[in-house]
Amino acid sequence: MLVTILSFAVVAGVIITIHELGHFCAARITGMRVKKFSIGFPPKMFTKKVGETEYSLSWIPLGGYVQIAGMVDESLDPEGVTGAPNEFNQKNFFQKVFVLSAGVMMNYLTAFLIVIGLTLVMGVPEIGTSQIGEVIEGRPAQQSGLLSGDKIVEVNGETVATWEDVIRTISAAEDTLYLTIVRDEARVAFVVPTMEITEGDSTRRVIGIGPAIDFRPAGLGDAVAQSASFCYTTTVGLVGFIGDMVTGKGSLEQLSGPVGVAKLSGDSARQGPGAFIFFIAFVSVSIGFLNILPFPVLDGGHILFVVIEAVIRRPVPIKAKLVVQQIGIIALVLLVLIVSYNDVVRIIAN
Repeated sequence: MLVTILSFAVVAGVIITIHELGHFCAARITGMRVKKFSIGFPPKMFTKKVGETEYSLSWIPLGGYVQIAGMVDESLDPEGVTGAPNEFNQKNFFQKVFVLSAGVMMNYLTAFLIVIGLTLVMGVPEIGTSQIGEVIEGRPAQQSGLLSGDKIVEVNGETVATWEDVIRTISAAEDTLYLTIVRDEARVAFVVPTMEITEGDSTRRVIGIGPAIDFRPAGLGDAVAQSASFCYTTTVGLVGFIGDMVTGKGSLEQLSGPVGVAKLSGDSARQGPGAFIFFIAFVSVSIGFLNILPFPVLDGGHILFVVIEAVIRRPVPIKAKLVVQQIGIIALVLLVLIVSYNDVVRIIAN
């Protein structure tokens, strides 16, 4: 439990700080006055005012905020709009979009640099053979006695040589698998029950194993390519997931909230520093992507207001912004409560 709490604090602290620092730096670069810079949500743990900005560290590590003068944000403070030249609403379209998207850009940049660093240190991961690298606790494989390091050579009488062969044969199996593995140069037979998991609109059979991963040395070019591929494929996967949610193919049960992320933080920390740092990169991309969605309260919602104002050539009334922000806050809180409940149910069930 302590590992989970500490690892979640590190993941949340790093990603939130980087995201909000992006907004903060962009605001200062464009000449906007920053009223508050907070990591976490109240109650406040520590507060110090330096110049015109109040810096805070708060107890609830579920986000943060940079309050910019002249901007109607989640603080719901309409009194901050006075028309001074250093306020958000007095800047041009490109400056506003730059400030609002800077947090997302920092999240992606952080993930990009993390994966480059990991690749240079560890190498490029490659999955070649049918050797088991991970046996998930509590799943059929572990309960049947399979171990990390076992090499699967037959599944239901069919010879397998690669991990793709293993996945294909297990996914197409019925309730029971007959495996032949090589352990300490001896062939051993196992009978392993399968279990069904559902992802989106597809259901497949699994037994709870992961492949052995080898790493080949990588140069800077390999590292950059690997990192770019990671950011791209992760984003494409998130786009597909959101698409499934919109079209009804997905469900809220597939979402993870703070509780789920905390559990995954602890799991990755127990796997070692490399897995934990890589998890930070994955969450950083995920948070960046979600924040750019055109939803009230999120960065994408604020950008949508800026675009609307540019099209209609006049400001959206402050009262309208406040109503939309309030609706967004309520919807977001409800969503967090729902996915957190699902996280707890999922953890208890497993």
